[in-house]
Amino acid sequence: MSFTELPIPRIETERLILRTWLERDFECLTSIFCNEATAKYVGGARSEATVWRQMATLMGHWHLRGYTVFAVERKEDGQTIGYAGPWYPLDWPEPEMGYGFRAEAHGKGYASEAVLAALQYAYDELGWKTAISLIDVRNEGSRSLAKRLGAQHESNLSLPEKTPAEIWRHVSPEVLKERIGSRVMLDEA
Repeated sequence: MSFTELPIPRIETERLILRTWLERDFECLTSIFCNEATAKYVGGARSEATVWRQMATLMGHWHLRGYTVFAVERKEDGQTIGYAGPWYPLDWPEPEMGYGFRAEAHGKGYASEAVLAALQYAYDELGWKTAISLIDVRNEGSRSLAKRLGAQHESNLSLPEKTPAEIWRHVSPEVLKERIGSRVMLDEA
């Protein structure tokens, strides 16, 4: 038995496809969340069973909020390399652009490409007027990505796990449109 596809839009960029979650994506999530190196800034490494429940949470978020982070697939080889997109759990201060990628996908510009496409989707299709990213204070890579995307450090807070974090405010819909135009293609069919 496998998952049925959720009616999550499919977004294409030059190198990536942002799409619904499929059972085969579980392997990507375990490579991120069962690995201390890639999970240390998102609560630490966890068991496969916990990651399975986390994947179900991502899918359930779509049903509760009407959006969720997308699975990010590389067009070149069809490999799922991470996740990026709109996220707003109950205990979050406001809607977030969340993201995470396999270690081997770091440093290739995939995160920037995916987050920009997801941010454009949140502004154009969901009607968001702003978005934040919550970044663990120790996560220099994520902070660097936020800066490259034009986000500004706004304040600090503690996440539910008592992890010190920073709130980074993304550019407005108007500024984003000026910067990227309409680079992404939305396919809701």
